[in-house]
Amino acid sequence: MKAYLTRHMQVFMRTLGDFARSPAATALTVVLIGVTLVLPTGLYVGLLNLQRLTAGWQPRGSLSVYLMKGVPGTAAMAAIRRVPGIAAVRYISPAEGLREFSATSGLGATAIAFRHHNPLPGVAVVTPAGGTPAQVARLAAQLKVVPGVAHVQSNLAWVERLDAALALGHRLVVILAVALGLALILIIGNTTRAAVASRADEIAVVGLVGGTNAFIRRPFLYAGALTGGLGALCALILLETAFLALDGPVAALDRAYGAHYHLLGPDLGQALGLLGVGALLGWLGARIAVGQALRSRRI
Repeated sequence: MKAYLTRHMQVFMRTLGDFARSPAATALTVVLIGVTLVLPTGLYVGLLNLQRLTAGWQPRGSLSVYLMKGVPGTAAMAAIRRVPGIAAVRYISPAEGLREFSATSGLGATAIAFRHHNPLPGVAVVTPAGGTPAQVARLAAQLKVVPGVAHVQSNLAWVERLDAALALGHRLVVILAVALGLALILIIGNTTRAAVASRADEIAVVGLVGGTNAFIRRPFLYAGALTGGLGALCALILLETAFLALDGPVAALDRAYGAHYHLLGPDLGQALGLLGVGALLGWLGARIAVGQALRSRRI
C-alpha cells in the first residue's frame, strides 16, 4: 500500500513539474476552463440570489384585502378571521401603510404631506391555509362578500409567473452547464492528445519494458484532473471578483428603495462542488483521450 501511494505521489509531483515547465500554456488552458465554468456557475448563483430576494416578499399566494374608508379595523378583522381557510392575517392600518410607502418608495417628503389626509385604506394581508390556485380563488371569493371589504387582490398570479421564470432559468442553467461541460471535456481531451503526441517515444519505451496501460495513463489523468480543478478555482476567483464589483451598485440601488440586500457568492459547499466537478471533467477528458490513443495503437 505504501509503495502504491508513493508511486501516485511521484506521478503527482511530476505533473506539477510539467505544469511549472510550461507556465504560459498551462495558464492559458486554466483561464479558458475558468471562463467556461464561470458562465453556468454565475447564472446558478444569480438565480439563488434572486430566490433569496423574493423569499422576503409577501407570503406565497397571500391576499391583500382592502377595506372601505371609515370601516374600523377591529370590526373588519373580526369578520375576516371568521372566514374558514385562513392560516394567518395581519392588519396594516392606514397610518402604518403610509409609513411603509414612505420608506419603500423614497417619497418621504411627499408621503408626509398626507399625514392629515391619508388616502390609503386599511389593508388585511391574509395567508391562505391552502396554497393551490383553486383554494386561493375560493378564499378570495369568500372575502369579497365580507362587510366592509372594498377589494381583494391576490398575488398568486405573479408568484406563479415568478416560479415559472425561475424554473426556466434553472433549466437554462442545466442546458448551459451540460453544453459547456462537454466543451471542457473536449478542451482537456485536445490538450491531453497533444501531450501524448509529444511524449510518444517515451511512452513507447515504457511499453517495451512492460509498462501497463494503467501506468501509462496515470500521469495524463493527474494532469487532466489538476487542470480541471485549477480551472474551477479560476472560475471561483472570476465569480467572486464579479460579485464584489456588483455588490456596491446593487447595495446603492437597494438603499434608494429602502431595502437592505447584498449579493452572496458561492458558499463553501458550492465552491467545493465546483472544484470537484472541474477535476472530474478534467479527468474524464484525459481518460477518453488517452484511451483512444491506446486503442488506436498510436502509443
